[in-house]
Amino acid sequence: MTIRRRRRIKQTETLEERLTHEADRLREEAKKLKPGMKREHLLRHQCETGIHISEWLRSPGLQPPK
Repeated sequence: MTIRRRRRIKQTETLEERLTHEADRLREEAKKLKPGMKREHLLRHQCETGIHISEWLRSPGLQPPK
């Protein structure tokens, strides 16, 4: 039996910074698409995902470990 090691990556940017960069990238990708369902889906998906993650991280139910 072999044990797999998890790759560790030291993040140099905060989660919000990474989400912002990803949103910018998706907006640029959407600009290249013709107006239509695919473009709208891409824009809506990236906006909704960012909002949900930010709300979840700021929720009072999320507590740091003690």
